[in-house]
Amino acid sequence: MLKERKTHNKYSKKFKQPNHILQYGCFGIKVTSFGRLTEAQCSSLKWLVSKKLKLLVDNKKNFRFWMPLFLNSTLTKFSLESRMGKGKGSIYTHAIYIRPGIILFEFDNITEQQMKKLFFYLVKKISFKIVLIQ
Repeated sequence: MLKERKTHNKYSKKFKQPNHILQYGCFGIKVTSFGRLTEAQCSSLKWLVSKKLKLLVDNKKNFRFWMPLFLNSTLTKFSLESRMGKGKGSIYTHAIYIRPGIILFEFDNITEQQMKKLFFYLVKKISFKIVLIQ
């Protein structure tokens, strides 16, 4: 479980494993721009990908996909009418700050044609610039 700790740094400086090469699958989607994903956005992206993959592979459950991201920062917020000062505010969600080169998704047991259809679907849904890798 995530620790409920308020942080000032936006991303971790060191990574335990490289997140710019494929670890699990044979296809991947890599980010080429900066951005931020919150907890709700991550869960909705997973839901979108699973729904589209089920349509592409005719409801067979033999495909696999991973989202190797770790939500490493907390977002805090005061109420709108609070005055300046008096601390930092309460945590309202967790997020990850995305840099170019990070892999968003990895896929296995799908064909290249299905992967291209899924990629062009995700280009319209994701606000970052993404690239398909093998």
